[in-house]
Amino acid sequence: MEWKKLLSPQRFMREDIPPDIWSDVRTEFQRDFDRIIFSTPFRRLQNKTQVFPLPEKIFVHNRLTHSLEVASVGRSIGNQVFKKIKSRLSAEETEIVSEIGSVVATACLVHDLGNPPFGHSGEKAISNFFVNGKGAEIKTHFNDQQFNDLAYFEGNANLLRLLTHQFNGRRKGGYALTYATLATTIKYPFSSLNVKKQKKYGHFYSENDTFRQIIEHAEIPKITDNPLMFARHPLVYLVEAADDICYQIMDMEDAMKLNIMSKNHVRELFMEFFDDKVDANRIAKIKNTVSEVTDANEQMAFIRAMVIGKLTEEAANAFVANYDSIMNGTFESKLLKCIGTKQSAALKNIGDIAFAEVYNHPSVVKIEIAGYNVLGFLMQEFSDAILNPNADYSRKLLSLFPSQYRSENDSIYDKMRSVVDFISGMTDTYAVSVYRQIKGIDI
Repeated sequence: MEWKKLLSPQRFMREDIPPDIWSDVRTEFQRDFDRIIFSTPFRRLQNKTQVFPLPEKIFVHNRLTHSLEVASVGRSIGNQVFKKIKSRLSAEETEIVSEIGSVVATACLVHDLGNPPFGHSGEKAISNFFVNGKGAEIKTHFNDQQFNDLAYFEGNANLLRLLTHQFNGRRKGGYALTYATLATTIKYPFSSLNVKKQKKYGHFYSENDTFRQIIEHAEIPKITDNPLMFARHPLVYLVEAADDICYQIMDMEDAMKLNIMSKNHVRELFMEFFDDKVDANRIAKIKNTVSEVTDANEQMAFIRAMVIGKLTEEAANAFVANYDSIMNGTFESKLLKCIGTKQSAALKNIGDIAFAEVYNHPSVVKIEIAGYNVLGFLMQEFSDAILNPNADYSRKLLSLFPSQYRSENDSIYDKMRSVVDFISGMTDTYAVSVYRQIKGIDI
């Protein structure tokens, strides 16, 4: 793969407008970042659950704060990678590759936009409607890919639709982001036809043409024909690493604040990332700061920052060490599986503890159960209404249905796609509000 193609500043569905990356105070890639920051779907992330229930007294992460942190880490990894590979680049490449920090930051910023309310529980609720609910009764109306899109709803695929689809009343090309940014958001470069082997996928049937257009523009190579799979854009590995670093480390800090885990235990887990010899300066800096700062939360925040800094450096080193295979499209791992032995072991330990003590905590499970029931009910109600629009009850329900999501197409797939668009775009609080109103709990 070639950086000149991979980092195309040309905007999706704006091919008639030649890009000039350096013509503005902001580059085209920096404009992508700002375009997302000011977007409505991004603002909605503040009311979408990350792991723990949305805060009352103790502030924990939501999807918005998580995405901002991932973008910050992603930019740092991208900038480090550029410095490390700069000597390999031609003068022409150097100019545009210097912007990879901005491209990665934007892809990090949007990486959770496609997630429905209540996270993975919401994904399962939507899927369950088509597997075990009334949605299963209309399976014959779909081809294999269309049914898989619905029966295995995937937030990553929903992201590409959200960024590129022309919803009613909106402009062509969605947010008209650069091809470089769009390609960097496609974590799984294949369709739902591969879902039983790969579990996740990157685009819906409705975005088949869009996906191919992005892949072809970046000249990303095909890996296999059957099933049809392409290589990842190289910068996807940096986005993935930034996300993994943030959620694994920050979930521990949130668990500490909620007294699910003790401060001493979390501190011990964090200190496991440092080698006594290699990281002697970092360890000394931590000891000096902890002796100076008396606030326990501030102490932990500093240690956490040092851990993230260490992992950021490790991720950049892993990218450089595997540079040739990544650029050839043959790299088949995660960057964080290629980091130092000590850091890798520390990450695994945190992951194991998180699944055992954090993600199965009653406060987390209760939210997942509530989300499952709320979204399952909304899928049932609005699907019935859109398939039987002339019934009196249906007309009343559809008056709540935003015009931007209404399908002008008569196909059952497009109608179901519009219901999923509406419900997956809700915030947690709005979904609960609509649920309570329809149920008659709130009048």
